[in-house]
Amino acid sequence: MKKYLIMAAAFIVCSSFTFAQSPLKLGYVDSQTILNQFSEAVKAQGDLDALTSRWTAQLDSMTVAYQQGLADYQKQATNMPEDKKLNAQKDLVAKEQAILDFRRQKFSQGTGEIYLRQEEIFNPVKTKIYRAIEVVAKEENMQFVFDKSGDIMLLYADSAFDITFKVLDRLKRGI
Repeated sequence: MKKYLIMAAAFIVCSSFTFAQSPLKLGYVDSQTILNQFSEAVKAQGDLDALTSRWTAQLDSMTVAYQQGLADYQKQATNMPEDKKLNAQKDLVAKEQAILDFRRQKFSQGTGEIYLRQEEIFNPVKTKIYRAIEVVAKEENMQFVFDKSGDIMLLYADSAFDITFKVLDRLKRGI
C-alpha cells in the first residue's frame, strides 16, 4: 500500500511539471546605452545642458559682480562716511541674497527649475523608450524586463504576474 502511495505522489508531481506554465522569460536593457544612442535623448540632454550652462553663466556673472563690490567696499570702507558704508553693506547683502535666491530657484535639489525642466524635456523621450521596451518585450514573449545600468530596476512586467492587489487583500484581512 505504501508503495502505491509513493508511486501516486510521484505521478502527481511529475504530471504537474508537465502541465506547468512555461518558464519565465526575462530580459534587460542598458538604459545608459539607449540614452547615449537615441537621437531624441541626445538632443534632450543637449537642450538641458545648454539651459544649465546659461544659468551657470548668469550665476557666475552675479558672483563676480558681488566679489568685485566686496573688494571695492573693503578697499574704501575706512574712508567712507557711515551712511555710505551702510548703503554699501546693504547693497552687498542684497547681491548676496540675490545669488542665493537664484541658485535656490534654479538648482535646488528636487525643487529647482532645472529639475522641473528636466522632467519636461525628458518625459516624451522616456515615454517613447518605455513604449519601445513594452513592444519588444511583448514581441519576445518576455514577462519581465530589467535595466542593468546603475540600480537594477524593473521596467516592464506582464500584468498577469502582478500580485499587488492580492498582497493588499491579505494585508487588509490581517493575514
